[in-house]
Amino acid sequence: MLNRRQLITCSALACASLALPGAAMAQATTTRIVVPFSAGGPIDVTARILADAVKGTLGTVIVENRPGAGGNIGVSQVAKSAPDGLTLGIATTASHGINPWLFSKLPYDPARDFAPITQMLRVPNVLVMNAETATRLNINSLADLIAYGKANPGKLNYGSGGNGSAGHLAGELFKNGAGIFAVHIPYSGGNPAQLGLLSGQVDFNFDNLATAAANIRSGKLKALAVTTAQRSAVVPDVPTVAATLPGFEIDTWWGLVAPAGTPPETVRKLNAAFGDALRSPEVKSRFAQLLAEPAPNTPEQFDDFMKRERTKYERMVKLSGAKVD
Repeated sequence: MLNRRQLITCSALACASLALPGAAMAQATTTRIVVPFSAGGPIDVTARILADAVKGTLGTVIVENRPGAGGNIGVSQVAKSAPDGLTLGIATTASHGINPWLFSKLPYDPARDFAPITQMLRVPNVLVMNAETATRLNINSLADLIAYGKANPGKLNYGSGGNGSAGHLAGELFKNGAGIFAVHIPYSGGNPAQLGLLSGQVDFNFDNLATAAANIRSGKLKALAVTTAQRSAVVPDVPTVAATLPGFEIDTWWGLVAPAGTPPETVRKLNAAFGDALRSPEVKSRFAQLLAEPAPNTPEQFDDFMKRERTKYERMVKLSGAKVD
């Protein structure tokens, strides 16, 4: 016969053994989103907004930052993860558009190693000048900038976040289309590039509108044109580059992907959950504060979009001559 203490001990052990599978299951169903950049940036912030928005549908969703090598480290980790729908990653303009042509070797294949889920958003880029420089050179429009460049070859320069960055490629595409020459000044990131522009070290940049907006509103920067096909609702008075150089279209985007081999039904479930969140008024409002526009679509549409982006950036990288070994 078991005494009272033995009965209590056995009962506790039985309860614990029953509880363990449930705890393990709860832990196993935690979804993680790998952000291939440092915490605090716009990609990280929007990923956390979205993770919070889908917790009612998917349960616990956490964000992990795995920065390094232009996003390649974090993206590679996603590619090598189990295709169970519990590890997702952020595909960006860099990782799935530019890097395949910029790096001589990648630790992942952007076309074959991922199952697209949905695009998250698009953020316009904008051609901005130091306001004092624009006034001194009497430049009030994109046409004025091009005319000055043609009349003063080699006197203009522009900054970017580094060789092969989106700002660098946009600058080279602009120079090629406008038929002007401007010296490229690469900085070690977007923030140093903006400081270089604000201090007058460079004449113009192609910057992310979310980053540049505050200085545009304060009058420190003069916005000459947005790089999207249509004008931005954020700066509706600023024309597009395409209005002067037809066909010019560049913006910043990112979206969600899973490892290749993730079951189609799991992809559809994730697409529905994140798509509903991206269409919700709360997420739209929070993204609007970052000057970002939600852009949910189907996995097939996101896949086609990324293919077109790779084709576009292949030409741009070759045009720039940028290469990272």
